[in-house]
Amino acid sequence: MLDQTLQHLEALVSFDTRNPPRDIGTGGIFDYLREKLHSFRIDVIDHGDGAVSMLAVRGNPTRLFNVHLDTVPSSEAWSADPHVLRVTGDRAIGLGACDIKGAAAGLVTAASRTTGDAAFLFSTDEEANDARCIAAFLASGHSFQDVIVAEPTKCEAVLAHRGISSVLMRFRGVAGHASGANAMQASALHQAIRWGGHALDFVESQAHQRFGGLTGLRFNIGRVEGGIKANMIAPSAELRFGFRPLPSMSIDALHERFGTLVEAGAVERYEETFRGPSLPSGDVADAENRRLEARDLADALGLPIGNAVDFWTEASLFSAAGLTAIVYGPGDIAQAHTADEWVALEQLQRYTESVTRILETA
Repeated sequence: MLDQTLQHLEALVSFDTRNPPRDIGTGGIFDYLREKLHSFRIDVIDHGDGAVSMLAVRGNPTRLFNVHLDTVPSSEAWSADPHVLRVTGDRAIGLGACDIKGAAAGLVTAASRTTGDAAFLFSTDEEANDARCIAAFLASGHSFQDVIVAEPTKCEAVLAHRGISSVLMRFRGVAGHASGANAMQASALHQAIRWGGHALDFVESQAHQRFGGLTGLRFNIGRVEGGIKANMIAPSAELRFGFRPLPSMSIDALHERFGTLVEAGAVERYEETFRGPSLPSGDVADAENRRLEARDLADALGLPIGNAVDFWTEASLFSAAGLTAIVYGPGDIAQAHTADEWVALEQLQRYTESVTRILETA
């Protein structure tokens, strides 16, 4: 079984699905999947800009397996061609082997060893925070009740993770000579820095918040720029930040708080550039109920349950749409997005066996 999965993984890794640039069409890797899933009804949709989805269905399943085929870009730090799979010792090395083509290879193997109901949704836009594939699927009038989303979780079912939001802020100032008495208040950069201090204080005040083993609010100011030179008051400044809330936290309420941490009139623009809900979503009671439903699903499928995680996945999009969602896949998130990315052979074997068992009993 492992040899078969490695053969599929070797083929999948050979296809260049880096995102960016996401130069991906409806052929290539999708032609390979069509060939290997010949007993499935196949629907491939081009959503534009290299975002392509493929829904493969056999029979009349109510459970969906989802896996993204796009990878992050490779880097010069790779010790060999990232699109040529290398199997050494206890690991398979290749771009996307861990995140998360290893799971796609396991799904194809499991499909070939079973004949019952099965449904796989492959997509190519996860790595760009551009979930048009999942959004289109959820709007299509499907009849699935639960979903298993593949991400590197060491073959443990993850029931909860943080949400994510990214923000662009622009601050307004009044240009002038830096010797002026008004420089402290007139500078847009000063306002941005003051905002940053208030934001850090607020985030630290949330350290006591907890949900499902996760604690506090994750926050990062990623970029600050503006101004002209040291003796000129900055007329404008731009700041980019992101935060990752607990499932029990309201993203909208957090935006309201972050948007008012500076004096009125200082902020010219406050724009959320990306949002991903938590898993599960909802208020405290609703999120906990959804987590318990996901736990019951994992138990019914005989999957070991792992801890909640800090990284975001598209499982939250399915959950927000009403499906019971868990995250489950081979590999360790610590290997994802790294040079010489790898997945343990033992986990590829375990994942393939578990999916085969689930499909056999579907």
